[in-house]
Amino acid sequence: MAETLTNIAVEVVRNYNGLKGKVQNLKRKIERLSSQAADVIAMLREAELHSGKKRKREVGDWLTIVENKKKEFESLEKEVNESGFYKRIQMAKYVDKMIEEVAELVEQGTFSEGLVLDVHEPKGEPLVTTEWKGQTFEVNLQEILVGLRDDNVLVIGIYGMGGVGKTTLAMRIHNDLLTESIFLGNVYWVTVSMEFSIHKLQNDIAKTLDVDLSKEDDEKKRAAKLSLAFGRMKKFVLILDNVWNSIAAEKIGISPEMDGFKLIITSRSLEICRTMKCQKNIKVEPLLEEDAWKLFTEKLGYGIKLPSETEDIAKKVAKRCAGLPLGIITMAGSMRGVTDIHEWRNALEELKESSMERDNMENEVLPILQCSFNRLRDQKLQRCFLYCSLYPEGHRIPRYRLIAKFISEELMDKRKNRQAEFDQGHAILNKLENVCLLEGAENYQKERYVKMHDLIRDMAIRITKDSPKYMVKSGLQLKVIPEEQDWKEDLDKVSLMQNEISKISPGISPNCPQLSTLVLRDNPLRLILDSFFLCMHGLQILDLSYIEIEKLPSSISDLKNLSSLLLRGCIKLISVPPLGKLKALRELDLTETKINELPQGMESLDNLKRLDLLSISLGMIPTGILSRFSNLQRLMLPYHIKVPVKELEGLKHLEEFQGALRDVCDFNQFIKSQKSNGQVRFYNIYVGPGESNGDFCEDLEKLSDKRVILRRCTLNKRKRKRERKREAVLLSRDLQHLEIDKCNNLSSCFLDDFAWFNNPRNLKTCEIFCCKEIEFILRLSSYKELMAGGKHGSRRVPFQSLEYLHLSDLPNFISMIKREPGVAAVPPGGMFSCLKKLDIKYCAQIEKLFPLGFLHNLCNLERLYVFSCEKMVEIIAHDDEEGMDVTSTITLPRLKHLSLNDLPELKMICKTTMTCNSMESIDLWGCIKLKKLPFFQPTIDGEPYAPSTLKVIEICKEDKEWWESMEWEHPNARNIIQPFVKFY
Repeated sequence: MAETLTNIAVEVVRNYNGLKGKVQNLKRKIERLSSQAADVIAMLREAELHSGKKRKREVGDWLTIVENKKKEFESLEKEVNESGFYKRIQMAKYVDKMIEEVAELVEQGTFSEGLVLDVHEPKGEPLVTTEWKGQTFEVNLQEILVGLRDDNVLVIGIYGMGGVGKTTLAMRIHNDLLTESIFLGNVYWVTVSMEFSIHKLQNDIAKTLDVDLSKEDDEKKRAAKLSLAFGRMKKFVLILDNVWNSIAAEKIGISPEMDGFKLIITSRSLEICRTMKCQKNIKVEPLLEEDAWKLFTEKLGYGIKLPSETEDIAKKVAKRCAGLPLGIITMAGSMRGVTDIHEWRNALEELKESSMERDNMENEVLPILQCSFNRLRDQKLQRCFLYCSLYPEGHRIPRYRLIAKFISEELMDKRKNRQAEFDQGHAILNKLENVCLLEGAENYQKERYVKMHDLIRDMAIRITKDSPKYMVKSGLQLKVIPEEQDWKEDLDKVSLMQNEISKISPGISPNCPQLSTLVLRDNPLRLILDSFFLCMHGLQILDLSYIEIEKLPSSISDLKNLSSLLLRGCIKLISVPPLGKLKALRELDLTETKINELPQGMESLDNLKRLDLLSISLGMIPTGILSRFSNLQRLMLPYHIKVPVKELEGLKHLEEFQGALRDVCDFNQFIKSQKSNGQVRFYNIYVGPGESNGDFCEDLEKLSDKRVILRRCTLNKRKRKRERKREAVLLSRDLQHLEIDKCNNLSSCFLDDFAWFNNPRNLKTCEIFCCKEIEFILRLSSYKELMAGGKHGSRRVPFQSLEYLHLSDLPNFISMIKREPGVAAVPPGGMFSCLKKLDIKYCAQIEKLFPLGFLHNLCNLERLYVFSCEKMVEIIAHDDEEGMDVTSTITLPRLKHLSLNDLPELKMICKTTMTCNSMESIDLWGCIKLKKLPFFQPTIDGEPYAPSTLKVIEICKEDKEWWESMEWEHPNARNIIQPFVKFY
């Protein structure tokens, strides 16, 4: 006990004394970041004012983050200076975290791909479109391109009936222009809609141009801002897709006096094109019969040969699609894989019957699309498809979020667990994509989403005017809620998401007893009166996420059929009425609200399956209440609330969990319970005593991995005093992320305590902070049995899947690998072979980071960051016993960023020459004993060179004299790299 108290005292004093130095280090980094930002701004001004180029969105976002970080540091510095002893001790870790964040920003600020969108660089990503080729399509394409090159043609109209391919033709133009220099890559796409407003269109154009109109309401001033943005460009093309009403170009910032602009519109009406003064109008005609059949067979499936009699019927089906590409693609998708002649005949009859419903030629494609919908047969497919129409036109719907809605709405078959339900959801979306009723793609983060073609959405909305009955007014910029007479008595679902509704007028009480779903999310809604819900007794799903309300109406307490109450992101919400009567409630989301206690009556919600309570203002949860929710599948709690492990064990259906456990014993008990009968597939668990800072509470709407944080834990406790064997931390083999912070009772060799690391399957990141016992990661002598196959003859390699390793504040850490006498300092093959980022910070005893033989394992290393290791002498140590030739060249083929900071004893990076042909940035400061760099060595022709990828070598301005004294193998080396050197 006395020893433990002494250790804690030493750590406390160390944190207190080291804080001043850390803050000074952070201040230097902030100053460097500020200088970097100032240079970026200067270069942007030059590029934007004199070359007409436009800053990249990522650059603008970076500058915003930098400015916020500077303000954050100012507050931090003031707080440190004014704080007392205990407060300063607590702030040390926060300063460390900020140092790392600033270092990341500096690294990001190199902008290796440039600051602005260059002459030949596209302003956006190519649009995902269905390609088809035909004689008419190519003729129209060439005619538009000729018009774009004609200085006398400023506005081009593309018109034709719905589904004929206007949007596809315009997308092809958009994508082609992105890669051409004629318009300097300034090509912008904006989708209009039938129920548009000038205000919304201005917002959409501003978003595309990266212009902020949020603080301006006056229509003319908004147009002037857009005009100013357009005016900075020498040439540009704006494409307005799906225009239903004439739009005055001046209202969107375009005037005839502008030089170099082109406006392309697509519309179903020639009259609209004429009203908008199009100098060239191109009518898109239906496909010729030969082209239509070719497209139909392509979408039906390459290589499939139908029997001749069946093919004759298939041609009649294709002909019934009237040459409309959207209808052809959708109909062929619904018949994909069908070879039976009877089914083809039936499809033809259904098309004939649908054709009888046509009002006029404008609606010709809708019966074809509805025929494809009818061919789904499966009601759950139809229900899920129709649900997608609740989202705004053109909205990209993340798959995981949409499937969660399918589950909440009970649109699919029930499955034994949530994972099986998600699998079913993905299968349904795949089918809807395969029959071309939904379009699928990925965003830049590789997250999959779906979207609806506007005509297919029109078809879905037309279906839901009858049964099931929807009212869909999403994304229309509505200021007020629809009038009471619009709320029909037999409505099933209503979507008013993504509007500008700020209040619901007093007295409105829609009589909708059958209404099951009401979506009001993403509105600046501040007040809902009790009367609004009085006649909605059948309501099951109420989505009020991301509104600005402070207090929910008490009438919600009487919605006895409510199964989902969604309040995520209501950051002003402080009061929720009693929920005890809501016995049917299965889903409650109070994440990012200001509630400080659970709503009254929570203990009565026996059917609850999903509970999200990630609110930093939430106080303690009454003991025993969680165990009442025996059906819970998902539980998300802030880290400052410690969950009794016994209550957690009782949740036999739990599959997703985020929260905190008291200590390692509780954590081990949880893991053991999972091995026997657990269902938890994804978790994010904080383990440790005391209060946890709210910063560590992550709002994860979608848990997709397993993460564990061990903080201030006593590890490897003896079960009983007389037992020698210690109880190790139990970690799942499929854990992806592990953080160990301020833990004690560890061995000197990390792997001795965490033998689990010898055979993890999926570990991606490992972070270790403030663990004083750790001296090295791996002892090679103890690894022989493992490499020989161990007891079961299977070869196991530690850290084989690891991508990020962070070691910080390890006062006794001396080396990555400890080599026993007579054992070569070469790690097992495959160890760290996936490692991309390695950070070593505040390790006072380490002298050599790793041996030369270690480099062969680091073939994928992209970033090496070594900071404030006061005894570090060599980064890569050479040992004669390794038998390696120091005159040979070693390679780190993917290393992009090297940062060596505050290493006062560092004399050498590596004795031998290093080749790093992917290097982008080198950051050196406080390494005054370093005399040589192992890079930039002469090639075969005798001349030194810098990698083509190199962007910058950053040197602290205080170290300028040291830099000038650097020694070079070749007299011309300094001249080669000098253009990359930047003092900060």
